[in-house]
Amino acid sequence: MGNFFIGLFLSTLITAILTTRLYRLFVWYALNSIFLGAAAIIIGSNIADTAMIVSGSITIALKGFFIPYILKYFSKKFDTQRDIQPSIKIQYSILLIPAILVFTFYLVDPVLHSFNKNYISLSIASLFLALLLMIEHKAIFPKIIGFLILENALFLLAMSATQGMPMLIELGIFFDLLMAVVIINLLLTKEVRHV
Repeated sequence: MGNFFIGLFLSTLITAILTTRLYRLFVWYALNSIFLGAAAIIIGSNIADTAMIVSGSITIALKGFFIPYILKYFSKKFDTQRDIQPSIKIQYSILLIPAILVFTFYLVDPVLHSFNKNYISLSIASLFLALLLMIEHKAIFPKIIGFLILENALFLLAMSATQGMPMLIELGIFFDLLMAVVIINLLLTKEVRHV
């Protein structure tokens, strides 16, 4: 069941890269976070790790609902353009995405011999795909979503490589994420005042 949710995590990330509407991008980010949180809860319950279950629940509540709601509120508040055309053509992105996936699996295969090296390969591929999302857009909100998905990929990498981080570190990361959203609000306010 964890594999199923991680597959959905990857598919929502790929769909987010290919979308051209801002609110849909928020929805794909929310679903990406919800599937990541569900995978964390299932893997945590399989290995009886309470901290991972709590982290998965916080991920669903914070990244799946609260942050997308705040970002949508900011986009309405600052009246941003909802059409987000990528600077890289979609047909090139369709070629780049499988190339990144194959590259990371070939990159990780000779280095790692652990039982969950597929999860590690997938999380590194998600890092590169999130960077692609940040690079291919000039607007600020897709770059923010790319940064947040990058954080999701790091969470998946930590979850698969170390079987979960200590709870204190994960709470610190959630707090940093909230601070990042507050800073994004301040930057947007400053940018609108200068325009």
